[in-house]
Amino acid sequence: MRYKILLTLLLSLFIINVSAQTDSKIENQKKIIASIEKRIANEEREITKLRSGKVAAQDRIRRLARQIDNRNQLISATEKQAQLLREDLEKIGNKATTLNSRLTIYKEQYAEMVREAYRNYKHNNYIAYIFASENFNDVARKITNLRAVAAIREHKIEQIIITSDSVTIEKSHLDKQKQALDSTRDKLARERTKLRNDEDYARSQINNISKKERGRIKEKIAQEGKLDVAIGELRKLSKGNKKGNSFSKNTSNLRLPVAGGRVKRYIENMAEITGAKDSKVTSIYEGKVVDVKRNRITNRYDVYIAHGEYITSYTNLESVTAQKGSNILKNQTIGVIGPYVDIMTMNTEYRVVFGIYSPNPSEKMKAENCFK
Repeated sequence: MRYKILLTLLLSLFIINVSAQTDSKIENQKKIIASIEKRIANEEREITKLRSGKVAAQDRIRRLARQIDNRNQLISATEKQAQLLREDLEKIGNKATTLNSRLTIYKEQYAEMVREAYRNYKHNNYIAYIFASENFNDVARKITNLRAVAAIREHKIEQIIITSDSVTIEKSHLDKQKQALDSTRDKLARERTKLRNDEDYARSQINNISKKERGRIKEKIAQEGKLDVAIGELRKLSKGNKKGNSFSKNTSNLRLPVAGGRVKRYIENMAEITGAKDSKVTSIYEGKVVDVKRNRITNRYDVYIAHGEYITSYTNLESVTAQKGSNILKNQTIGVIGPYVDIMTMNTEYRVVFGIYSPNPSEKMKAENCFK
């Protein structure tokens, strides 16, 4: 009995440990979602104040755009949680199926052992087997054999009990994760409805202002996207960098950092590159990652890479794989494209703002020229 209890405990601990790894990812995703929900709640309170008070249209529209962006982040994070739950459900389902099949085999094997034991008992085969012994040593050997057969039957019972307990554990976990997935799906549906409502209200606000005022809003947002201060500091870090030092102001015909992306002029040294959701963002040239930052306002990532003493910037990444201080190969993935709300239409698109900077601060470069 102690042996059975120990085996059951060890198997249960193994199952719990494997499940805990996935559960940890899901719990971490829940924390991310909770953080975004907190930002949305704060923005909601501010928007409520703006609706009731007399404030500039610019402030109201920018707040609304930020809230739509937050809502998009929440939906994306919740979709990731749903995917983790689906993957976990598949693993648990496969494990439960395997255990059930094993349990069926064990039960069939044990049933055959019982039937065989009953036939031998009914026909006195055990007595005949012992009486057919040639000597006392042979008797002892045959008794040992009979005990071994009985031990095999006992071990098979233990296997059945242990496997049955494991099936119960897995089915309980399966039911729990199914409920979690259903809840997550319901939440996604609610958030998508809220997103559509936010977009409709924001568009109505955009339609109420003049074309001139729209232009001022767009210009102000563009100016806020300038990276002059950050690039000034990063030039110091890239001083003397040898990785990718074959890059020059004349380097061109490079692959876009977003496969299949579309390029258009942004401001100064920057170009806007739009692409499909979940597109990978790659480095245009070999180099060294001099910084990876998380934007306090958008909650997205900015990556800066030095190619010799030239610097390229990739802003508005949803997630990153690049690490500060690491060397990067040409066309190596550094992250995933992030969503962006077009403040003129309140539509969500996916874009990266790509910038390129010379070691000489007075030399202005056009980012889009790298791809011609």
